[in-house]
Amino acid sequence: MTGPLSGMRVIDASNFVFGPMATQLLADMGADVIKVEPPQGDPMRMVGKSRNARMGSFFLNLNRGKRSVVLDLKNAADVARLDALLATADVFVHNMRPAAARRLGIDYDSLAPRHPRLVYAVALGFHQDGRYAERPAYDDVIQGMSGVSGLHARMYGEPGFIPMLFTDKLCGVYLASAIASALVARAASGHGQQVEVPMFETMASFNLVEHLADSIFGGSEAVASPRGYERVFSRYHRPLKTREGHVCLVANTDAQWQRLFALLGRPELAADPRFATMGDRIRHAEPLYEEVSRSLLERGAVEWLALFLEHDIPAGPANNLDDLLRDPHLADVGFFETVAHPTEGELLCAATPFRFSASPRASAGAAPGLGEHSAELLR
Repeated sequence: MTGPLSGMRVIDASNFVFGPMATQLLADMGADVIKVEPPQGDPMRMVGKSRNARMGSFFLNLNRGKRSVVLDLKNAADVARLDALLATADVFVHNMRPAAARRLGIDYDSLAPRHPRLVYAVALGFHQDGRYAERPAYDDVIQGMSGVSGLHARMYGEPGFIPMLFTDKLCGVYLASAIASALVARAASGHGQQVEVPMFETMASFNLVEHLADSIFGGSEAVASPRGYERVFSRYHRPLKTREGHVCLVANTDAQWQRLFALLGRPELAADPRFATMGDRIRHAEPLYEEVSRSLLERGAVEWLALFLEHDIPAGPANNLDDLLRDPHLADVGFFETVAHPTEGELLCAATPFRFSASPRASAGAAPGLGEHSAELLR
């Protein structure tokens, strides 16, 4: 293996998306990820088209480069086998609720005395000192509880979901980052520690980066202040219609807006005090984008995008999923890789996007068959 985490071993007893997303990133950074699965396998093995049993497309895309061992953790002998694997590991990841981990004797307090250098990472629904601690949690539930679906309601009049496994994937990125940070701390101290990443608190924090807005000042000001970043709630905060097709346009700086007003042939907008500074434009986002939208109808999307590119105004096409597969820039950078899987044939994989100049990652590996490496790893 290559990559900055080459030489690190991760025991991954998580399933579904949150935990496996984190360990997929660790595998892409060079870690040896051993996926511990129950006898029936990770449920995601059953999702999507498959050429062979328990090798669904969703699983193949989320578990590249990992090895699989089957252990029934309701069986004491298999818990002992897991413990033996942990003795060889740097990181242990799971998404069990803490009470279940304690019943199995694989909670942090039980394992830390035997494995003091182990980074013990838990993908949680909620932090454990709050009243929601033992609730189950999945992506849709957390989109609702964290206010993400409420953003949709503010825009469109009723709650809705972002049409992707948004919270699972984003929380997986947070978890991978937290694990990497704990490994850096261990390099300095020599000791492992417990890492907890809860979905609810993570998504609430992420949501409020811009939407806490003026409530950051607290007290009576917080009560009186509207929540939310005003610009993104404009009815024009969407791909904008042109004479033919749509464009995604985000001028930001004063200079960008001056160039845009000139291209639109609207010099009066450049002189309008409502649109003079970034703060002014945010406060008056609705009338601003109404004027921009009206002007965009004079040309087609292709013509507008060429002009925006020429004048260094941030803009792009409103791609669909098929467009991504044909995107010329993604072809330039080798974004899509073809992997020869030993049982599933040729697979198209979207590469992990980060690069390291001194620790290049290996090509995407193949996702394992259920228990494919059990004999090798347990011997």
